[in-house]
Amino acid sequence: MAEHKHGSMDIRAQEKTFVGFIRMVTWGAGISIAILIFMALVNG
Repeated sequence: MAEHKHGSMDIRAQEKTFVGFIRMVTWGAGISIAILIFMALVNG
């Protein structure tokens, strides 16, 4: 087996994916909250 040094792996792809996931979740939550507020105002 090859020797492994802790912290030597290139994780740029994983970091980019994680940032995209967090951005998607943030937008999704914001849109959901906006829809709920809109529904509450329309049914008011």
